[in-house]
Amino acid sequence: MLKLMPILLAVLYGLAMYGISAFRTRRELDARSADLVDPGLTRHFDRLAAALELPRIKVQLYEIDPVNGLAAPDGRIFITRGFYNRYRSGDVTGEELASVIAHELGHVALGHTRKRLIDFSGQNALRTALAVFLSRFLPGIGAAIAHGIANLLAARMSRDDEFEADAYASALLIKAGIGTDPQKSLFRKLDALTKMGPGGTPAWFLSHPKTDRRIDAIEANEQRWLNPG
Repeated sequence: MLKLMPILLAVLYGLAMYGISAFRTRRELDARSADLVDPGLTRHFDRLAAALELPRIKVQLYEIDPVNGLAAPDGRIFITRGFYNRYRSGDVTGEELASVIAHELGHVALGHTRKRLIDFSGQNALRTALAVFLSRFLPGIGAAIAHGIANLLAARMSRDDEFEADAYASALLIKAGIGTDPQKSLFRKLDALTKMGPGGTPAWFLSHPKTDRRIDAIEANEQRWLNPG
């Protein structure tokens, strides 16, 4: 039992840290967000709502500059001011922004926001167990190696979630009559919009898949769904 104590403490620590993070995120979003009111975008969002048989999809505007969309742990959907400004300036179309909303709806519908609680706790337990084990043979660097392995796993799981949310968004966009072209065109713009580029970071360390892999996956799904023969 004593041997398992560090792992149990790591799980409890992970749960506590996730709870604190979720609380801070909710407080930040409440303080810096308001309903997004834009008739041009609402008509696109209403097409998604009709496809889901919902009266409306509520989107909130998060007052920060980075270009991003996010699904909060409580299920709310947000677009950042930076992303909205790109729409206002013509860099992003309404259909492309609707594809972002469809993607974030996918995270909510597929339970990714809740799943992160389990993932975060499990990663802390794995990191601790590996650190204890590796430090016996590699004192001084065992903990660093364990940290790297845990981060590698976290990035892989995050990329899997992104592929799943992409697939959900593709299906919703097709059902709504918007199609996947805006989804794919936005991905081609994202490196420039977010100023993240390839940068030399190995793809397996990135929390989001590479653009070409995401587009390939979307087109493979389209082929399977629309041309099953």
